[in-house]
Amino acid sequence: MEYERPLFFQVMRYAARADRDVIDMVSGNPDWEPPEALREGLAEYAGGEPRDFQYPPSEGLTKLRAEIADRRGVDIEQIVVTNGAGEANYLAMAAALERDVSEEVLLTDPVYPYYPGKTDLLDATPRYVATDADGRLDPDAVRAAASDETALILVNTPNNPTGCVYDERTMREVVEIAEAYDALVVSDEVYDHFDYSGTFASALAVESENRIVTNAFSKSMAITGFRVGYAIVPPELVDGVKTRHMLVNVAGSRPAQYAVLQALQKTGPGYYARNRERMTERVKTFTDALDRAGAEYTMPEGGFYVLARFTGFPGTLENVERLIDEIGVAGMPGEAFGNAREDWLRFALLTPRVEEAADRLAEYFE
Repeated sequence: MEYERPLFFQVMRYAARADRDVIDMVSGNPDWEPPEALREGLAEYAGGEPRDFQYPPSEGLTKLRAEIADRRGVDIEQIVVTNGAGEANYLAMAAALERDVSEEVLLTDPVYPYYPGKTDLLDATPRYVATDADGRLDPDAVRAAASDETALILVNTPNNPTGCVYDERTMREVVEIAEAYDALVVSDEVYDHFDYSGTFASALAVESENRIVTNAFSKSMAITGFRVGYAIVPPELVDGVKTRHMLVNVAGSRPAQYAVLQALQKTGPGYYARNRERMTERVKTFTDALDRAGAEYTMPEGGFYVLARFTGFPGTLENVERLIDEIGVAGMPGEAFGNAREDWLRFALLTPRVEEAADRLAEYFE
C-alpha cells in the first residue's frame, strides 16, 4: 500500500461541505464526558503560580510517570510521556529501526493507515500480514512472514479497524517470533479500556526486552485533544527514545499532564465500565441495523469501529461520498486501510446518533 495523506481528512472535509445534515461516523473522537476529576484538575491548574506554566520535564511530569509505572508494574525510568499514542508509536518504531538490525516492518492487513505512514517517514520497508476473515492475527502467518530482515512487528489491540482483540497466547507467540529474529514488537494498546470480550492481554504480560508498549488517555478519558500518551520502553532503548522525543517536541503539555494525573488518581472503575457499556449497546444497535440491511460485518470484540460490506457497493471513496450526499452518513472507505478490506466500509460508533445512522443505512440498503 502506497502511503498518502490519510483519507480521514478528505472525507471529513467533504462531509463538512455537504448541503445537508451529516452524521459523523469517521472520526475517533468519543462523544461523552471526560472524568469529572479531569475538569477539576484543569480548573485547579489555572490558579497556579507562574512557574507552573513553564516547561515540564521532557519525559513527562514525574508524578504522572510514577502513577503510570505503578499501574503497569514497570520501572518509572521506562516511562516516556508523549504527545498522544501517535508520537509514542513513532518513537517506538524509530527505536526499533535505529538498532540497525534491518529496515523491514511487519504490519497487519487491514491496517490503521498511520502505521504505514510512519514506516514511510522512517525510510523503512513495510511487509503486510493478512488477518483472517474475522480480523484475527494468526501467529503462524506472522512467523511465515518474519525473517532476518524484520526489524519490527507492529500490532494494535483492540484493533482499528477490525475490532479484534488479541489474547495472551497470540501476544506471547508474536513476542517470541520477534525474539527469534532480534526484532522488536511495538504493541499499540490505546483501546485497552474498550475490551468487550474479556480476552485482552497486554504485551506487558510477556516478559521480554523485545517489546515496547504504547498507550494514551485519548480514548479512555475521552480527551483526544489533550495529546497525553506514553511509551513503555526497554531500559537499553529508553535513553534514545527520550532524546528523540526532546529533540522533536522539547516537552508535552504541562496542564494536560497534570489534569490526567488528577483523573487517574480520582476516577474509579465505574467511569470506564459505563463507557464500555455505552459502546456495547451501540454495537448491538448498529449491527442489528446491518442485519436488516443484509450486510456482512465484523462483530467488534473491542474498540470503536465496525467494518461492513454491502452487496454491490464496494468501499471506495466515491461510495463514501455517495452515502454522505444521499443519506447523510459519513463513514470511511475500506481502501484507506489496505488491500484486504477494499470492499468494506468502516463506521465509528462515536455519536449519540448511532441509532439514527443505523436506520438510515438499513433503509438505504434494504
